[in-house]
Amino acid sequence: MIFLGVLLVLLAGAAAALILTEESARYILFGYTFEPNHLEMFLAGAAVAAVLLAGLWLIGSWSRRTARQRRRLRNAKAEASSRVAQLEDEKRDLERKLERDGSSGDRLVSRGPQDTSP
Repeated sequence: MIFLGVLLVLLAGAAAALILTEESARYILFGYTFEPNHLEMFLAGAAVAAVLLAGLWLIGSWSRRTARQRRRLRNAKAEASSRVAQLEDEKRDLERKLERDGSSGDRLVSRGPQDTSP
C-alpha cells in the first residue's frame, strides 16, 4: 500500500513537472502530441491533484495502521513481561514458604497405600 501511495505521489509530481517545463500548450508524451484547451488543462490539473491526494492518503493510512499494530504489539509485550514478573514473584514466595515450613522435601511427595500383604 505504501508503495502504491509513493508511486501515485511520484506520478503526480512527474505530471506537474511536465506541465511546468513545457513553454507552450503543446505536450508530447510517449510519441503523442496533446494540445489541450483551458477546460482540458483544468481537468488534467484536477486529476493530478486527485492522484496526489490519493497517494498521500494511502501513505498516511498505512502509516497509521502500522503505528497501531506496533502499539498493540508493544502493549502485549509489556503485559506478558508483567505476567512473567508476577509469576516469578509467586515462585519466589512459594520457595521461601517451602524452606520455612521444613527442609525435608519428602513430606510433599504423595505416597500411595503401602501393600503389606505377604
